[in-house]
Amino acid sequence: MSDIASGLADPAHDSQRLFRAVLEAFSHPGRIVTLPDPPPAASPLSRAATAFLLTLVDRDTPLWLAPALDTPAVCDFTRFHTGAPIARQPADALFAVLTPGQSGEGGTPPIDSFPIGTDPYPDRSATLVFELPSLVGGPERRWRGPGIAARQSVCLSGLADSFWTQWAANRALFPCGVDLVFAAGSDLLALPRSIAVET
Repeated sequence: MSDIASGLADPAHDSQRLFRAVLEAFSHPGRIVTLPDPPPAASPLSRAATAFLLTLVDRDTPLWLAPALDTPAVCDFTRFHTGAPIARQPADALFAVLTPGQSGEGGTPPIDSFPIGTDPYPDRSATLVFELPSLVGGPERRWRGPGIAARQSVCLSGLADSFWTQWAANRALFPCGVDLVFAAGSDLLALPRSIAVET
């Protein structure tokens, strides 16, 4: 166990603090939230993705990892600190951490491969965390919807144009559909299924 990366120093208080930061991101889609004193990264995960998993994933939420992230170190870290089972198929996961790329490129499945919920139970859907090189510096997109006054300009780096076609299809499923979180370094940014994205 000595080779497993450390988790939260004070799990009860740290998880509450980080959870409030995640809630802030979901309450204000498109706004970059810098996590307060996140734990060390479980490499190759970012600190933000590591903190997200430690805060929200548990033994009842199967986790799917992109092939580039599905390492013994990350799997052991997740099992030890959260108890979450590692899902082998996207359809079995309630959380996932993905890397950007075209569908099938680097093993990145389309977002509709994950549970989208049902009309009676739209909450039974997955939350996907995308590891990005940066949350700024990419092509500008305008987001609109609940939690956004008028429109929010967002410039995520590392996403292919085809990704936004997938997002439009996901948005059309509302109230079903997946929710997304984008992570880079110690920062994260949320994209709930209720948000429309325009070029």
